[in-house]
Amino acid sequence: MHRPLIIIPARGGSKGIPRKNIRLLDGKPLIAYSIEVAKAVAADTADIILSTDDAEIARVGREWGIEVPYSRPAKLADDTTGTREVLLHAMDWADSRGMTYDCVLLLQPTSPLRTVADVEAALKLYRPDIDMVVSVMPTAANPYYDCFETDTDGFLGICKGPGTYTRRQDAPEAWQYNGAVYVINPASLRQMPMGCFARRVPSVMPRENSIDLDTPLDWTIAEAIINARK
Repeated sequence: MHRPLIIIPARGGSKGIPRKNIRLLDGKPLIAYSIEVAKAVAADTADIILSTDDAEIARVGREWGIEVPYSRPAKLADDTTGTREVLLHAMDWADSRGMTYDCVLLLQPTSPLRTVADVEAALKLYRPDIDMVVSVMPTAANPYYDCFETDTDGFLGICKGPGTYTRRQDAPEAWQYNGAVYVINPASLRQMPMGCFARRVPSVMPRENSIDLDTPLDWTIAEAIINARK
């Protein structure tokens, strides 16, 4: 069994959906969905780091059953801060306190429909000789079939392959990150950005669990899915 350091990044600022991390979705704060999943897979709730610069978000985290002794510095809470920098800072904090973990589990609050089973499936795929297990869903546009780019003359050409596929089901499978689950090798993360990882293993999630809340429309869709499941 793996022992992940679980990091939930939830800064106070949000432009697409203001204060979205603590906005109520079906009656509970958005971060509560990730906290509940984290508590279900954590060996100890002390392994869960809510990475926030915001006192109100920290308070909500405590209300949902986790300690929040860590505070993200303001310099890592603006629009230009990368996820890797946020993770490394939280890892340094955990290391300074002697916390034990063999992988980093990143749970972004913007994926409220991910399930415990989705996370457990990704954790089962992790092994120390890879860089990352990442959750994916079937891509909406297949680069071999219906995804195009323009050449220097402005003409459309297929993104990948010969362009001869006439049925989507004949084209090679293609996957899209859904932003829900990342199980990361700590040594790899310290060595390079996640985009440079050469050994990435996909963990396939259902599209209906893969909603990523970036816009008010995404929020409306998530509410509709939740209500349909009741």
